[in-house]
Amino acid sequence: LGDVYKRQKTNIGYILFLSIVAALGGFLFGYDTAVISGTIAQVSQQFGLTTLQEGWYVGCALVGSIGGVACAGVLSDKAGRKNTMILSAILFSASAIGCALSASFNELVVYRIIGGIGIGIVSIISPLYISEVSIAQYRGRLVSLYQLAITVGFLGAYLANYQLMLGAESAAQSGYPWIVKIFSDEIWRGMLGLETVPALLFFLIIFFIPESPRWLVLRNKDVVAGRILQRIYGSKNESEIQINAIRQVIGKESKSEWAMLLQPGILKAVMIGVAIAILGQFMGVNAVLYYGPSIFEKSGLSNGDSLFYQVLVGTVNMLTTVLALVIIDKVGRKKLVYYGVSGMILSLILIAFYFIKGAELGIPSIALLVFFLSYIFCCAISICAVIWVLLSEMYPIKVRGLAMSIAGFSLWIGTYLIGQLTPWMLQTITPAGTFLIFAGMCIPYMLIIWKLVPETTGKSLEEIEKNWIK
Repeated sequence: LGDVYKRQKTNIGYILFLSIVAALGGFLFGYDTAVISGTIAQVSQQFGLTTLQEGWYVGCALVGSIGGVACAGVLSDKAGRKNTMILSAILFSASAIGCALSASFNELVVYRIIGGIGIGIVSIISPLYISEVSIAQYRGRLVSLYQLAITVGFLGAYLANYQLMLGAESAAQSGYPWIVKIFSDEIWRGMLGLETVPALLFFLIIFFIPESPRWLVLRNKDVVAGRILQRIYGSKNESEIQINAIRQVIGKESKSEWAMLLQPGILKAVMIGVAIAILGQFMGVNAVLYYGPSIFEKSGLSNGDSLFYQVLVGTVNMLTTVLALVIIDKVGRKKLVYYGVSGMILSLILIAFYFIKGAELGIPSIALLVFFLSYIFCCAISICAVIWVLLSEMYPIKVRGLAMSIAGFSLWIGTYLIGQLTPWMLQTITPAGTFLIFAGMCIPYMLIIWKLVPETTGKSLEEIEKNWIK
């Protein structure tokens, strides 16, 4: 009965508002990552890029992301989660405006790197903030809002690119030279610059949310934290219980952040986080999102309509994430991984089979699209939804920012490597070999989740913490 009473008093509307504001960072992450796909051909043509420069144009934001992730944790532990999100919003806005107005290729790369730093920061801080303002029974769903926002950002970028291409002709007749330049003659400027709108919205709306109460307790600001927790839990008594629970856990953590990271239990948690972050990238999800259109084209599926298939992949990705968000706290993190990764292995084997025997057996190329979409479905419902939830709740409060930065850093290194290696793998070991390797990488991932990761569903952050620092 106590639980039911607590749930009725909890201000879920307020928690949802805080989570949606932080998740807006995920939208910018998704948009910034995906918008590039529609601009590559035009930017290459305008600046006369070599293939190496083209690769650098696509990859430079990732370099920025790795830098952003490296400093995000330390920044948020020192300056606070809210101030760090404000910094990322400034970087996104500067990047979008700078890209739209770039006079040279080098200038464009600099602004893409600035946006990349914003992505790196937000990829750590948004899920971390949501995790720290959530209540145990809804935390999985609320942190999954961040992943959903990324997929909405992906789809938003694909649709924006598509709409801008369709509207280019009417923009050309507007008579305003700057509109003709940005939305018709050099339309890539419009694609990259459109991000200014959500970036400025994110910047303004962050001022309406409070600092993370758990971070405030860590900084001995219990009175301010108490007011925020009282608003979240709907009772002074419950907010005091929460502060005491946080204080108890912090009381056991006397060492400095780096010394704490080397404690056996916490080091184990960090190593597990690093392993699942890197392995998750080598199961092929970004390879499919980045190189899907060119794989479709080579299989005779696309006939120049790769943008439509991209929108289709983006839609399946987004709708499946909605489903994951609804069921993650009911089914549990680990079960979702077991079901989803099993489906991924099957889909990857079917994709490889299509490349080996498809032509010989006369399998229609539409079957490849079906296998790809089933792979995206299984991936979005499991590892994509679960990774940020797990990383944001696995670590002790004193090192949460730093530990998430280390795991996030390895995730971005994995993303960068897979982005660079996929074209080489598709060429050297054939598409079939590439997808079989991705399928093989799913097995150690499942074993780690099964044997080493505790089930965190329904537990408070303080209960999870006690698991590692027994």
